[in-house]
Amino acid sequence: MDLVVPMKHPRDGKSRLRGAVEPEAHPGLVLALAADTLAAVTASAHVRRVVLVAAAPAAVAELRDLGVEVVAEPPEKTLNAAFRHGEALLRADDPGAVVGALQADLPALRAVDLAGALAEADGRRAFVADRQGTGTTLLLSAPGRPLDPRFGPGSAREHETSGATPLRGAFPTLRSDVDTPADLAHVRALGVGKHTAAELGGPRAELFT
Repeated sequence: MDLVVPMKHPRDGKSRLRGAVEPEAHPGLVLALAADTLAAVTASAHVRRVVLVAAAPAAVAELRDLGVEVVAEPPEKTLNAAFRHGEALLRADDPGAVVGALQADLPALRAVDLAGALAEADGRRAFVADRQGTGTTLLLSAPGRPLDPRFGPGSAREHETSGATPLRGAFPTLRSDVDTPADLAHVRALGVGKHTAAELGGPRAELFT
């Protein structure tokens, strides 16, 4: 499986999370959420390539150290366009691949949940809804078939309506994205990765000055 992960500039991302940490620490927290997400997926034996489609590649350059490819977002600056752009880059090298669209805010993610979702999908176009059941944290294509991302408000319903199979496994760390301070408290209870854990202990705003 190859994955596409989109990311805004850390200064601009996760607007509903503002207030969870001091304002100067917000960009560092956004970057840490992504770093833990990417560390989990690159540790998975089921993941071959990860393309990070970034609004500001220079601002997230350190994420390359996790083994991901960082590319600039396309001229159409929407979430679904970013996913389609990454998919096109991946399919240029392997048209028959399974491509996944993954959100960058899953700091508690464990490789076992990602593997479980892939196993349940079993070659079908499928998706994992967030823990509220309305959003989507992961969308998987069938091998060699279009991803057809429909992220946005109510994306779980949109993906199911478009023919994607909703995956029913528990996958608690894969369903737990972070949009609000309450979400952050939830993933801390699950156990976040080392980047988020370290960031919550102090700001890293110097990275973005």
